[in-house]
Amino acid sequence: MTRVAGAVIALALVQAPGIREKAQAIVDAALAGGTAPGISAAIALPDGSVIAVAAGVSNRETKAPLTIDDRLLSGSVGKTFAAARALQLIEQGKLRLDDPIAKHLGTASWFARLPNAKTTMVRHLMTHTSGLVRYEFKDAFARDLRAQPDKVWKPEELLAYVLDDTPPFAPGAGWEYADTNFIVLGMILETIDGRPFYDQVRAEILPRLPGTRLVPSTSRTIDGLIQGYTGPGDPITGGEGPVIVDGKFVVNPQFEWTGGGFAGTPSDLVRWAKLLYEGGVFGKKETARLMIGAAVPARLGLQAKYGLGVIVRPQTPVGEVWGHSGFFPGYLTEMIYLPERGIAVAVQVNTSHQRAIGRSPLRIAYDLAAAIRNTGL
Repeated sequence: MTRVAGAVIALALVQAPGIREKAQAIVDAALAGGTAPGISAAIALPDGSVIAVAAGVSNRETKAPLTIDDRLLSGSVGKTFAAARALQLIEQGKLRLDDPIAKHLGTASWFARLPNAKTTMVRHLMTHTSGLVRYEFKDAFARDLRAQPDKVWKPEELLAYVLDDTPPFAPGAGWEYADTNFIVLGMILETIDGRPFYDQVRAEILPRLPGTRLVPSTSRTIDGLIQGYTGPGDPITGGEGPVIVDGKFVVNPQFEWTGGGFAGTPSDLVRWAKLLYEGGVFGKKETARLMIGAAVPARLGLQAKYGLGVIVRPQTPVGEVWGHSGFFPGYLTEMIYLPERGIAVAVQVNTSHQRAIGRSPLRIAYDLAAAIRNTGL
């Protein structure tokens, strides 16, 4: 019997013998095909039971093996929590997708300098169609982040890097992925609710995930976070190598906030995916459909669309999938959900150097999903 983040998975093994062995073989082969330190993955079956596997090491220097309980940063997968909280407020009638963002933030001293401020709606933020660009890849921000590794960043300080920019398009007239959208969304969530965003998540979302190892990435020291490794010319850290030095992250991950902002395991992510996309985090299950129904064409691969904090891929080797990708210096994450089968898959790698991975996390996730499909589940 194996225990994953407090959840017993023996039931899954009885129902579908051999799944764990197939999953382990897929992850082992993926690791052997590249030079990544380690790969961790999990599968949630239709009944909610979870199977988790890992291969490789959590630290190249100590050679400590990677385990299924090791935490990794999930990058932009964390946007799904901000989107879920926004949808909860929509259910409660406190927020509308077509609310102008000026309704909630218009009195802020910086607001008039925000690109497209007067014409942007909440739905534009959540679908990356606002015309805002990425603050996090601005050279000036990266320099300031590295120069002040202990700085705790306020949302308005992040927005300062895009104020007065000329937007590439009017709201709704184009698509450009930018964490900036979800930083503005987070500010709206705090304005409406009155509590800090992470307090809202702790009170309104995490209790629905008992035993979760998900934690906010709010400081340079995150309990249980394993070592990650960047590739050459990392856009955030500026260099190649380990991201945890002398027990501290080389920059403060806190800046990511509602643009990502969580560390956990693949087991946590697959349980979250099922809860989210099956509507369990909402008062009405149909609310989950709003995420998908709002999807617009996105530059994320063949026929991909972006909904309310969700990537919708209608045609993949395993059918339609919903989910999100994640990058943070030192880590890559992929979380997918197969709506036709009620199966979720998550893959995390402790390097953000794409070329070090023989098979992308998304392709590994597809391979794992295909292995489950072939069992008849």
